[in-house]
Amino acid sequence: MNLHAKEIKIFAGNSNRELAKEIAEKMGLPLGRANVGKFSDGESAINIDEVVRGADVFIIQSTCPPVNDNLIELLIMIDALKRASAGRITAVMPYFGYARQDRKAKARDPISAKLVANLLTTAGAGRVLTMDLHAPQLQGFFDIPLDHLLGGKILAHHFLDKFEDTSDLVVVSPDVGSVSRSRKFAQRLDAPLAIIDKRRPKANVSEIMNIIGDVKNKRAILVDDIIDTGGTIVNAANALAEIGAKEVYACCIHGLLSGPAIERIQKSAMKELVTLNTIPIDGRKKIDKVIPLSVASVFAEAIERIYGDISISSLFTQKD
Repeated sequence: MNLHAKEIKIFAGNSNRELAKEIAEKMGLPLGRANVGKFSDGESAINIDEVVRGADVFIIQSTCPPVNDNLIELLIMIDALKRASAGRITAVMPYFGYARQDRKAKARDPISAKLVANLLTTAGAGRVLTMDLHAPQLQGFFDIPLDHLLGGKILAHHFLDKFEDTSDLVVVSPDVGSVSRSRKFAQRLDAPLAIIDKRRPKANVSEIMNIIGDVKNKRAILVDDIIDTGGTIVNAANALAEIGAKEVYACCIHGLLSGPAIERIQKSAMKELVTLNTIPIDGRKKIDKVIPLSVASVFAEAIERIYGDISISSLFTQKD
């Protein structure tokens, strides 16, 4: 790869330092020296401890919980590097928080995803690199280049490696909104698609689930982009088991796993939940049923290509 003369530097905030270290190691680079902490009153305290003038700088920071702390930390790091005369600043956000607030669902709602996109630009980011936005059209919220990686290939390869015989697999969309994503996943596994249709007949009455497709005596794989409190995916897994699925698995790109999610997953009918490490899987999230897969290789390659002004389209298409 013919890289240009500008130096490349990789910095990281505190949101997902293990992933940042793994990306840097795959690129054969050290993480940039920076003190990223807080003042006694809780304000973010950022100090860049090395020269970055003219450098091509990449800041690795997911805006996962604590969302606001990590977002402000990223914005201040961008500002610090901009004022230190960095040549180009790319915000590498494996998980882009606030992505679910992408429209006015009811009167007087904010469109917070657009606000965050504006803040990144105002702070001084020249480019954003992220993975699996909640809605792909969010790319239009940015007035700077955005590279949108897809993690479905990593998840699909996990299941292809896991099952020698894929003849009894069925991919299941947990709701109508996830059908497009699930269909692409099913194509990768050369498996049929089933869809769960959820209805709540009236307030405070349990959801009635209708399952479109054949799942009886099959190994079902539920596919979603974000699993937060786990209610939807766990209800879907239990429903599949009740109507005769032989085994139930689930996978997602971003495992937020907040609130009661871990307890729900542990008690559910699913055998395992496979997620990517765009968000750290640590602390109480570390249970046998939760299997994290690394995205370091795909982000390292994307960063190298951006730095070398080489197309990265092959990394964000669904084709192998």
